[in-house]
Amino acid sequence: MKRAAFVLIAGVVLAVSCADFAYSQIPTAIQLRILQAEDERRWDKDLLELFAITNPAVRLRAALAAGRIGDEASVAPLIKLLKEDDNAGVRAMAAFALGEVESITGADALVEIVKHGKERGELRARALEALGKIAAVLPADQQNRQRQLGEVIREALEVESKQSSDRLTVLLGLTAALRSKPTDAGPTIAKFLSSPDSRIRSDAANALARLRLKDGNEQLRKLLTSDADPNVRANAARVLGATEDKASFDAILERATGDPDSRVRVSAIRALAALKDPRAAEPLLKRAELLTPRNLPPNSVEINEALEIATALGRVIPQSDNQQAIGWLRRLKLAVRTAPEVELALVRVAPGEYFAALGGKPEFASRVAQKAMATEWRTAAAIAAGLGEIAALPDSVKNKAELRASAEAVLRAMLEYRKSEFIDRSHSSNGLDTRSQYAVPEVLRALAAFKPNDLEQVLFAQLKEVDVIVRATAADLLGDLPPSEQITRQLIAAWPLTRNYGLNDAALSILDSLAKQKNATANEAIKKALDSDDYLVRRKAAALLKENGAGDFSARIGIVRSRHSEYTYRRALARMNRKVQAVVTTSKGSFTIDLLPSEAPLTVDNFIELAQGYYFRGITIHRVVPNFVIQDGDPRGDGNGGPGYEIRCEINQVPYDRAMLGMALSGKDTGGSQWFVTHAPQPHLDGGYTVFGRVIEGMDVVDKIVRGDVVKSVVIRKE
Repeated sequence: MKRAAFVLIAGVVLAVSCADFAYSQIPTAIQLRILQAEDERRWDKDLLELFAITNPAVRLRAALAAGRIGDEASVAPLIKLLKEDDNAGVRAMAAFALGEVESITGADALVEIVKHGKERGELRARALEALGKIAAVLPADQQNRQRQLGEVIREALEVESKQSSDRLTVLLGLTAALRSKPTDAGPTIAKFLSSPDSRIRSDAANALARLRLKDGNEQLRKLLTSDADPNVRANAARVLGATEDKASFDAILERATGDPDSRVRVSAIRALAALKDPRAAEPLLKRAELLTPRNLPPNSVEINEALEIATALGRVIPQSDNQQAIGWLRRLKLAVRTAPEVELALVRVAPGEYFAALGGKPEFASRVAQKAMATEWRTAAAIAAGLGEIAALPDSVKNKAELRASAEAVLRAMLEYRKSEFIDRSHSSNGLDTRSQYAVPEVLRALAAFKPNDLEQVLFAQLKEVDVIVRATAADLLGDLPPSEQITRQLIAAWPLTRNYGLNDAALSILDSLAKQKNATANEAIKKALDSDDYLVRRKAAALLKENGAGDFSARIGIVRSRHSEYTYRRALARMNRKVQAVVTTSKGSFTIDLLPSEAPLTVDNFIELAQGYYFRGITIHRVVPNFVIQDGDPRGDGNGGPGYEIRCEINQVPYDRAMLGMALSGKDTGGSQWFVTHAPQPHLDGGYTVFGRVIEGMDVVDKIVRGDVVKSVVIRKE
């Protein structure tokens, strides 16, 4: 494991050092010109002219900028660089950039590199990577083209499997395969499970897991129990679970309860949940008792694994009324009141007892739920998730109709929380508890699962709420309903409310739902959004209109009206040859991040400015997915908050290995303040989310963090 980690980290350091070296050769005036064009998402002749500069560092950097900007007009110049530039690095960057633009018009040139070019190494690897990105976004009417690109990728991997393969080509090819989903890719990908390189074995298993292909299962059963690399063992468990390989039950169970690495145990527990074999219940409960002693303190380090066991129990012994499981889940609920995983597990294992424990009769349960809305919105959101699960129970459940009616009544009471006696109006805005609204989206989603006759009317009312995420959720749910003139009118009426808030979630959701109405009135309303001051809103409107066949309005998107000045750009560029670190102190301890200003200058600048303004102080770590990421930076704490503005993506070639710092997104160019750190390699994130740092000290602290821990401070250190 240590050797594999060292190789990858060394690779990252090399990539960063090369960037520092290359960018140091670019005059400051040109760097400013490029950075501003990227920030404004502006492709024009000023940037195009840089493609002809004799300095290859300038051409390379300009090509990267073209990819980040993503304008279709840059494809032809990028193809010219790809085919004719005399610098190998520039050509490789042109291939990478074509993948970022994601235009099918760039595919043929990339295919030529992969199939007919004599080059091996980075250029071919980046061409494969780009083809995977292009294939992944092709619309349904271009499925034949997607299959063709997928076959090119599969054939390239087949060639690599039969010769002294190039490591980067294999790794990027595997990721391209999981994006393009080639026909009959399984046997080809499975060949790399025998690679002497543990990272290649891990990525091959990752691709098989995400594609749910069982072609390598015989080999994976061996890797699960014998591979020295925990990432390989963890991914082997993922594949065997995803493909429901019942012959692997005993081996998976052994890893779930006894592997020394928590990443492997977590993946194996999830695999057991997928197998749904009730024999797993007893050993999982034994493991659970070890993790959760009677005096379990809140937010103890074992909670991450315990929550995974809770989810698995709900899958392996549904409607069993297993008393041991019920007792343990109730104890876990007392320790972690804000965990939807426990609520869902209790509903699945014992739906009748779940509702009885909540309060029994609807009027009593409603008081419990309303109190949660008033005092701890996270608990209320977890309760709503549990109640919503009742709608999905099979018809064989005893008293299902009664349970459904009771659950729906409680959810309606939760929406009426303002009328309850529990609201503390001394800590609210305009006499209302604003934080209580953070639970409302989960309540609405749960209520929608019951498909009540008056759902439209309920959602129409929520479109008028102050909280932007409540309005966005209501709009999303309306878009899931059959189109109607009334829905169209209500969405249009709600549009003016989207203009005066820092978050644009409601605006984007309303546009999405208007597009689903598929009528002329809705399309005309979407056209008005082309006049928005918000670049993301204009881009969304143009994309939806094109998709609906209402015309090509891409010329109306324009550029970003950036909030940055030349001073900001100079400040960001000044850090590119300096060491900059962030020391993050949490309730579990501290970890140190090396920031990467050469790879993502404005993302790093934004993070530093927020940190120095004490933005992150006291923010709850709202998301922890074991063996994936921890995520923070949301002042709301529900995963929907931000600083009131967006920053542009600065996609680069640094891979998402373990311990990498990335910018969380809800779509391209939607970053702000939310960031994440990876527990394990995540190749599917490469080229999709900005990497802007890596943890160099304290990953043991990161591994211990659970949802609900708090960031106490982020201190910036410079040399």
